[in-house]
Amino acid sequence: MGSVSSDDDGGGSERCGSYSLSADVSESESCTSSSSFSCRRGLGRDGGGASSSITSSPRPVAGGLCFPMPVIGGKDVAVWDSKNEKRGETDMSEVEMMKERFAKLLLGEDMSGGGKGVCTALAISNAITNLSATVFGELWRLEPLSLQKKSMWKREMEWLLCVSDSIVELVPSMQQFPGGGTYEVMATRPRSDLYVNLPALKKLDAMLISMLDGFCETEFWYVDRGIVVADGGDCDAYPPGISGGRPSIRQEEKWWLPCPKVPPNGLSDDARKRLQQCRDCTNQILKAAMAINSSVLVEMEIPTAYMVTLPKNGKACLGDIIYRYVTAEQFSPDCLLDYLDLSTEHHTVEIANRIEAAVHVWKQKDHKKHTHNMRSKRSSWGGKVKSLVADSHKNEILAQRSETLLQSLRLRFPALPQTTLDMNKIQYNKVVASILRGDLEF
Repeated sequence: MGSVSSDDDGGGSERCGSYSLSADVSESESCTSSSSFSCRRGLGRDGGGASSSITSSPRPVAGGLCFPMPVIGGKDVAVWDSKNEKRGETDMSEVEMMKERFAKLLLGEDMSGGGKGVCTALAISNAITNLSATVFGELWRLEPLSLQKKSMWKREMEWLLCVSDSIVELVPSMQQFPGGGTYEVMATRPRSDLYVNLPALKKLDAMLISMLDGFCETEFWYVDRGIVVADGGDCDAYPPGISGGRPSIRQEEKWWLPCPKVPPNGLSDDARKRLQQCRDCTNQILKAAMAINSSVLVEMEIPTAYMVTLPKNGKACLGDIIYRYVTAEQFSPDCLLDYLDLSTEHHTVEIANRIEAAVHVWKQKDHKKHTHNMRSKRSSWGGKVKSLVADSHKNEILAQRSETLLQSLRLRFPALPQTTLDMNKIQYNKVVASILRGDLEF
């Protein structure tokens, strides 16, 4: 640093007097240079101006670095680095945030400490769902995520996924002796389902983030619906069935979404090709994530709380119309689906719930009668046993037909929301690994 000197008229002995900074401070690249600040005292009785010099000398620190420490009255004054202070405050805030997140997981979301929290698996599931809604819930534009949301997503997902580090299994491994030779030991590695699915889900997540980052400079842009309606712009987002001119913003189907705008000549061929590639890639990512999610849900055990709510027979689950089609001699799932009212998502999910419930009712009956049949074989082979065998075979056929119908329904509606059974499996599941694989559907 450069130095600014001042004349001393004998008032230098009073170093602790009042002063005001009036020096121009300049910086240099050398950390060994000295600097001084001119501090002028108020006028004394004789009218003479007295000043005191504040000098700084380099002080060595660890690692061979040095920085100037100002000296006032022969004493050192510590100079705080505002950047390091802010960085320290940020680190402390992240630590406190991490403590709060883990405390909420350990208490099962019951921060009152009353012991009424949910199991750890469900707490992690809810945490991942809430984090996803916070980061991606209001992402209505094809643009990169903000740095704050991106860092939040990466940081908190690392916190939640660190639980998987303790879910391991033992596998044989060969190690060598220092002097030669090999021997077999059991080594730990992530459990097989996590070992396969978690890296795949992380890769899908990275692909989505990088895809959003690619929309930095685009030929299209977005404007709010209110601006489009006020300016009389052309936006084809409102329903064509509304007559009487342009509808109001609230009359539009999804009025809260921004309206995309393109140049007068439209998008270039390269932009169209790139958008189509991104769309195809996103669809493949969604299919892969949903396939992993479905396989995990199938592996979960059916909770008892779901089974006790089922009706006593399959006809009560399906209703008269679907039951008559399923029990007919000629069964065609596609014809039945064409006949049913699947115009809305609500009706479709309701039918899926009814079919799934009938499947498990008939499977439960088949299992009970099969067990009873095995016991009856040891005692007698009467006509009653033959009747039980016929009923068991009938239940098995009806269960298979219902499963085929449910599979056809899922193929026709691949984006069908989770059924009641799926939600019950997630709610009552206590296996943390299943939650980590199933809830990372992004």
